[in-house]
Amino acid sequence: MSKDRKPLTQLAQAGRRPEWTGMPGQPGAIVSPPVWRASTILYDDVAHLRSAAGRSTHERLFYGRKGTPTSWSLADALTELEPGAEGTMLYPSGVAAIACALMAVLNPGDQLLMVDSAYDPTRNFCEQMLRPLGIDTIYYDPTVGAGIAGLITDATRAIFMESPGSLTFEVQDVPAIAAIAREKGIATLIDNTWATPFFFPALSHGVDISILACTKYIVGHSDVMMGSVTATPDVFPRIQKAAYLFGQMTSPDDAWLAARGLRTLGVRLNQHQASALRVAEWLAQQPDVARVLHPALPSCPGHDLWRRDFSGSSGLFSFILDGGDERARAALIDGLAHFGIGYSWGGFESLALPVDPARYRTAKPWQAEGPLVRLQIGLEDPDDLIADLDAGLARFRAARA
Repeated sequence: MSKDRKPLTQLAQAGRRPEWTGMPGQPGAIVSPPVWRASTILYDDVAHLRSAAGRSTHERLFYGRKGTPTSWSLADALTELEPGAEGTMLYPSGVAAIACALMAVLNPGDQLLMVDSAYDPTRNFCEQMLRPLGIDTIYYDPTVGAGIAGLITDATRAIFMESPGSLTFEVQDVPAIAAIAREKGIATLIDNTWATPFFFPALSHGVDISILACTKYIVGHSDVMMGSVTATPDVFPRIQKAAYLFGQMTSPDDAWLAARGLRTLGVRLNQHQASALRVAEWLAQQPDVARVLHPALPSCPGHDLWRRDFSGSSGLFSFILDGGDERARAALIDGLAHFGIGYSWGGFESLALPVDPARYRTAKPWQAEGPLVRLQIGLEDPDDLIADLDAGLARFRAARA
């Protein structure tokens, strides 16, 4: 964050340049940048057209695919949230952002070090797209820390982190990994969706590329798909070039909705944090729960790293049941009244999802006392959510018996 503005102030003001909110030559401005919809851009004459094509088209009206002030203002705001960033590119989904960021820094023959706790679509991209292109992916234990140095080879060109992992919530030693990578000229990327730059400005911790599934907390209302990639000056030109070559863009209407959600990110995250901690602490006391995987709890792996590097926690965490099977877990989830059953997270509604991490682990086998349930704690009253989970655990006990 900038030194002269607190985080909440920056969220309210970022991306509202005069060129996005006013009209040239006219006094006054509007509060929110409007929706600029465009495909064709008209030029005054051929000379103007030729001149425009010969200059940088970033944040300039050129063709609709290169964006309009609506998308530029959102990208500008996201860049402001990451100290040391050069710029941000927007994508139609979080997966698109991850894929394009990886393609920007990898070539055939290169090696990628990928955290073993990564979001499973990230793994799918590595196996089904990168590997056939001759890019090898090596999965590493999320707790490896500075030990990552022992996995680096002459072919290693990038290290991908997700901290905490969005299923099992191990917190990585991001500064240690980033420092080693920088010494060796290796690009570092992080999926920073769980914390967002509001709780963890990744670039200030040494990372080169910070990726968000804006679908989650940035948008905040479960009604827009979007991703973003924010990068340092050394790397951003490659990110920008890859995005343009792959034709990646977002609609101005979606960008406007995401910018609207961004303004309330701070107050929403603070509420998600408070409610999730209350629910997590209650679950940790229940005899039917073996473990709660929430980085802000001292019992969670990586808690000390979370406390050192993060300024807060979000509303997503998991808990492991004490025994039971798929049928018993389904009995718990199916009868919940205040939790939806669905993918994604970061919206205002609470969600519960059955998760089986063993399917996605190769560097270190996943072992647990029972089935795992991932919760997204929304903006409902936590007392209602706790009562709902209490009844769910009763169903779990009955089914397990």
